[in-house]
Amino acid sequence: MEGTQPVKISCLVVFFVLHFAATNATTWKVGQNEALRTLKQAVEKAAPFDTILVYTGNYFEKNLVIKKPLVLRGMGKPILDGEKKYELISVFSSQVTIEGFELRRSGQSSMTDYAGIKVYRSHDVVIRNNTLVDMFFGIYFQECNRSVAFNNTLKSFGVAELQSGNGIHCWKCDSMTIQRNSITGHRDGIYFEFVTHSVITGNLSKGNVRYGLHFMFSHNNAYIENTFSNNGAGVAVMYTHRVKMIRNSFIDNWGPASYGLLMKDISDSWVEGNRFVSNTTGIYMEGSSRIEMKGNTFENNGCALRIQASCDANTIEKNNFQTNTFDITTNGTLVLNSFSENYWDKYEGYDLNRDGTGDVPYHPVSLYSMIIDKIPVAVIFLRSFLVTLMDRTEKAMPGITPENFKDEAPKMKPNPL
Repeated sequence: MEGTQPVKISCLVVFFVLHFAATNATTWKVGQNEALRTLKQAVEKAAPFDTILVYTGNYFEKNLVIKKPLVLRGMGKPILDGEKKYELISVFSSQVTIEGFELRRSGQSSMTDYAGIKVYRSHDVVIRNNTLVDMFFGIYFQECNRSVAFNNTLKSFGVAELQSGNGIHCWKCDSMTIQRNSITGHRDGIYFEFVTHSVITGNLSKGNVRYGLHFMFSHNNAYIENTFSNNGAGVAVMYTHRVKMIRNSFIDNWGPASYGLLMKDISDSWVEGNRFVSNTTGIYMEGSSRIEMKGNTFENNGCALRIQASCDANTIEKNNFQTNTFDITTNGTLVLNSFSENYWDKYEGYDLNRDGTGDVPYHPVSLYSMIIDKIPVAVIFLRSFLVTLMDRTEKAMPGITPENFKDEAPKMKPNPL
């Protein structure tokens, strides 16, 4: 007990210091009718934990650098303009809040990651209720902890990967919250690299050049109830483990190499309650293991699920596969994954005891899908009678499709999700 006393005293000291700072904070006002005309003047004069109110107007600050805990609050959406030359706000302090601004036209460079708001090696930073238009990078967190991007709108006009940056970019961060943002026109809508213990929830990532969301080497995270629509590809989760992917929507991600969700070399993760609608490929899995894929809807995709032979120990159960051109495709005959209690609208089996489960297994991999995998141009015969005859012959006398690639307990009706 004696060893805990200094810790308790130090915590109390920190609490009273912060409380004293907050109760004695000064509010500074910036605007045409105020004594202070620039944010830079206000930031220089302000003491730690002061609040700066910025009133409606256009501000050309070149680059606003913040090195102390402050609250910057826009009143009536004042505009900060980077004139296509500068990073607009650079934060080098913890406990900073930036809210209520419209930021426009950051600088762009192939050598420097200019951003609308960039936070360097800080913690407990909150960026909320801002609009960022025509940015290179939008909101950029570098080596940050316990920080938040909430309810921001980011709109850029990227047309190529090399000439655009990411909307919300997190590098080497921990315990981040990315919530209820709308992101369009960037390279990747949201980008995580070396990020841990963080949550991405309620965001709309739409019309981005490459990915709606991109994970690299980012473990123990969750993304929940987001929508990824009409991106170059929906979401890529790569070289990662223990990721929760729950109740998201992957919609209209079309293209010759596009998909709703790419899982490459990931393990021990969960894909539950998601909607994959109108994607070239709903899910593409490569080198992934021990994934629990449950309660998802695959509807109107070119291919619902492409699971490579390099995947193993994955469980695919209680999902609904409806109106997809191909439900499952693979590139090998070795089956190391488990399928059970899924609903397949192409299933033509029977249920004599009426328990809701088909009496014969369903083989979701068609002969034609395997031919297309080897000879892509064969897709031109997709709707021909020859293909129908080929697949029915294979079902009657299987010889090429993987015999063990089957759902032993297919459902007769869609699973309630």
